[in-house]
Amino acid sequence: MSNENNRQTEPLEWQQLEPWLLLFHISGLGQARYHTLLKAFSSPESILSASLAELKPHVPERIAKRILSVRTDADVQACLQQDKQWLREEHHHIVPLNSPTYPALLRAIHDPPVLLYLKGDPDILSARQVAVVGSRQPTLQASKTAEALASSLSACGVTVTSGLAIGVDGAAHRGALSGKGRTVAVMASGLDVIYPQRHTSLAGEIVNAGGVLVSEFALGTQPRSGHFPRRNRIISGLSVATLVVEAAVASGSLVTARFALEQGREVFAMPGSVNNPKARGCHALIRDGAILIENAEQLLDEIEGSNSTLHGLEQIRLSSQPFKDKQPECPEQGKVLEMLGYDSCQHDELVIATGFSSQKLSELLLVMELEGWVQSSPAGITRVG
Repeated sequence: MSNENNRQTEPLEWQQLEPWLLLFHISGLGQARYHTLLKAFSSPESILSASLAELKPHVPERIAKRILSVRTDADVQACLQQDKQWLREEHHHIVPLNSPTYPALLRAIHDPPVLLYLKGDPDILSARQVAVVGSRQPTLQASKTAEALASSLSACGVTVTSGLAIGVDGAAHRGALSGKGRTVAVMASGLDVIYPQRHTSLAGEIVNAGGVLVSEFALGTQPRSGHFPRRNRIISGLSVATLVVEAAVASGSLVTARFALEQGREVFAMPGSVNNPKARGCHALIRDGAILIENAEQLLDEIEGSNSTLHGLEQIRLSSQPFKDKQPECPEQGKVLEMLGYDSCQHDELVIATGFSSQKLSELLLVMELEGWVQSSPAGITRVG
């Protein structure tokens, strides 16, 4: 009786949320069975009020028995107390599927998360979003492109959504922040477990700038390989379109693109060098019908048509300008860039192409790398920008 009295004194918001969380924390229930039960009983309250006989046609008997005893399950009650404590912190939210705050685009996919843990502004999830994803080990050019493009989209009022991973994801988030806009980071772990740890500071910047961190996983959940595809469906599900900047054929970014297609959303891909294995996933997407995109203006034209604002497009043109006709003042450095092109090249090949001696070329390349014109790696010398 005391438990019932305690529930009656809880704030209305918690009373409405508690049934969702009780079922959410039942071991072995999972999202798929949770959806099955919601389809059969309409609400968590009805599920919790059902008898064993009513539950058994929809879930295994062991799960049905756990539902019946959930209010006395010590593990579930511990999770509820952790959730309640976490919700007392500023900018912390748990949003169930039936909430008006739950983003409509995500609710429309065939397997939306039953609950969303949020840190930041929940209203941003209903803003127009474009997912920007790609390789975790991108070329320097791809990283710079992702950051510049995300900055341009952000400056035009588009919310950039990605997965907080290293590589293109991180570049996209940083670009959105530099564009003075907001960004959404969808995580494959609990919101109290930032992964990768090196992005802890970036996660804080996202929230402080008015963005939001999102997860469908309970607090304390560690990242696992199976979590990332689930995260990817949320990234695409929140977004009107998904842009893949650079991706190998086996990249997880292609999983995000596949989810986007299944969800009826647009897929865009940026082409790269035919000699770059990290671009082959993008090329495969383009062959399969993805829209080829070279800059933010083209992407906005595709998703907005004639609604693109002159001010926003002008900002894109200005921010893109440094990437056009960029040449060093030194004629010899200019010749190196001209001969280098946009693929990796070996030192000996550049000696032949430029006509410079090996020593002269080494001196030029050293200065050019310090000035940010080229990058040297075991794969060869690559132009930057």
